[in-house]
Amino acid sequence: MWELVKAGGWLMTPIVACSILALVIIIERSHTLQFSKIVPSRLREQLITRLRENGDIGRTQLMNVKEKTALGDILATGLLYRQYGLESMTMHMQNRASVQVHQLEKNINMLGTIGAIAPLLGLLGTVLGIISSFLAITDGAMQDPTMLAAGVSQALITTAAGMIVAIPALVAYRYFQRRIIDINAQFETQAGLMIQELYDYQLLDNTHAATPVNSMTTIDERVPDRLNIDKTNMATM
Repeated sequence: MWELVKAGGWLMTPIVACSILALVIIIERSHTLQFSKIVPSRLREQLITRLRENGDIGRTQLMNVKEKTALGDILATGLLYRQYGLESMTMHMQNRASVQVHQLEKNINMLGTIGAIAPLLGLLGTVLGIISSFLAITDGAMQDPTMLAAGVSQALITTAAGMIVAIPALVAYRYFQRRIIDINAQFETQAGLMIQELYDYQLLDNTHAATPVNSMTTIDERVPDRLNIDKTNMATM
């Protein structure tokens, strides 16, 4: 193996470095992007059940839920702001979902970059190897057969090495991208279901939404009284 790396020339150094970096990212993201760790099952049901039984969840308990999982961060944030109304609750949940998705995308673009540049490094090695091969031939005569063989070996080895690194990196890049899209869809689904259940079980605080309506009703009730007073004054005159 080491002989192949040496035969590939100095360009094998960045190709090997790309392969190691890609392997580290693939292992780390495979461990991190697990549904059981990001979107735990029955978390939403547990929060709604606790709300129905106790009427509320303490801030300390919600903060513990936020710190454990990404979905817990989103749902607990919504419950922390539900007293301010549906619009505030929804906006805070969307903000936390954006933050969580950004964290899940960590180092994913690096895989795509490695998948793009590894074949180019292999192609550069191929070009340099062919140049070395032609330099071995001068005026139609082969000056150094060893130099010719080394150039051909460099061209073939770097090309193969670049492809070997690029193919798994691109496959993993596309796979992780799809995994993040599925996780984001679960975020939206779970958040929407929680809001719907808060409505169904009448657990959503509607105080802020009802205040303007009561104020308008009070104003409307005063209008007929004012009209009656004006009519009485006119009749007296």
